[in-house]
Amino acid sequence: MSIESTASAAASGSAATDRFRQSGKTSTVHASQERVNLLASKLVNAVNDIVLEERVTYDEYNAFKAWLIKVGEDGEWPLFLDVWVEHSVEDVATSHRHGNKGSIEGPYYIPEAPEQKSPAKISMRPDEKGTPLLFQGQVRSTDGSPLPNAKIELWHADEEGYYSQFAPGIPEWNLRGSFIADAQGNFHIDTMQPAPYQIPTDGACGQLIAAAGWHAWRPAHLHLKVSAPGHELLTAQLYFPGDPHNEDDIATAVKPELMLDIKPAESGTGVQTTYDFVLDPAS
Repeated sequence: MSIESTASAAASGSAATDRFRQSGKTSTVHASQERVNLLASKLVNAVNDIVLEERVTYDEYNAFKAWLIKVGEDGEWPLFLDVWVEHSVEDVATSHRHGNKGSIEGPYYIPEAPEQKSPAKISMRPDEKGTPLLFQGQVRSTDGSPLPNAKIELWHADEEGYYSQFAPGIPEWNLRGSFIADAQGNFHIDTMQPAPYQIPTDGACGQLIAAAGWHAWRPAHLHLKVSAPGHELLTAQLYFPGDPHNEDDIATAVKPELMLDIKPAESGTGVQTTYDFVLDPAS
């Protein structure tokens, strides 16, 4: 049975929810009562303003209530929030930076991927489909100095748009890895070019997309976390020119400075790209 026929929103959502619970990010925020009051009041008031301005009926209200319940039952709150809300949170969190622009983490990050020293090849199936991609560059600080032994965590979808650990039949660490740059901050990673994909559409998020007449597509992208001692962690997604959904990404996460420059590989096989990372010193 193919992956496409067995992957489901419920299974993917459940995995994303479990991973979030295990991530440690669910710890209580130490916010003042005034801050909680401000944010909660604004959220509730915004919802009520929509109800009054758009004359929401009881039928619409009950349909909305039923949909919210279904989001929880399907385990799709991580997907919903990461697709439609996280990009604004990320903009706020990184607005002070002078180095590289970041992007959303998304729901499919798995920590502690197998570590290798660069140059290296990411873990993949012997018959992995797609176009070979050489991803290389340098990690530097904002003052231009190279950051030796910087860590580059890389993960992405396969040619069919599926992530390991979130779809059946894929090896655990397929197309996931952590790579240690050399003494000059240089890295060289052999992987495969990912495909565009639709977020799961057979669950609550798909129900919203269909009802609103939206599309569910994300453009092809690489996920990265880049870190070095004494510097802020950079989380980013990098995109491929020419993708039809760069302009209307369902997650609103594409930025011009995150676009890759893809060229034929010097080896004669596949393609390659060079992308440097500049990290801000930790305050």
